[in-house]
Amino acid sequence: MLLRLNVADARPLHEQVAGAIRRAIAEGECGPGDRLPSARDISQALGVNVNTVLRGLRALRDQGVLEFRRGRGVTVTDGADQRSVLLDRVTDLVTDAARLGYSRTDLIEMIRGIS
Repeated sequence: MLLRLNVADARPLHEQVAGAIRRAIAEGECGPGDRLPSARDISQALGVNVNTVLRGLRALRDQGVLEFRRGRGVTVTDGADQRSVLLDRVTDLVTDAARLGYSRTDLIEMIRGIS
């Protein structure tokens, strides 16, 4: 799995780590049931602190993209590829809305108005 961070990106590093892993899953580099490298290996490859990687991994676990299993490490969940694509699009939408001055509440109201 080849991960890269954009040094020009203003987002916190843990969000960039989560985004890079999400992209790798969406692009098919990792599939459902695949085991990810250890947090230490990822941190060394990206040149960031291991705690930064762990924070990104926990965010992906909370989003249902990854699963932590004792003795098996971190694995990609079923349907994570589709979920990753959608989460990337939602994240971009929230970022764009914030840049344009809309709050999350404004965005939620817009979405409710569509359905």
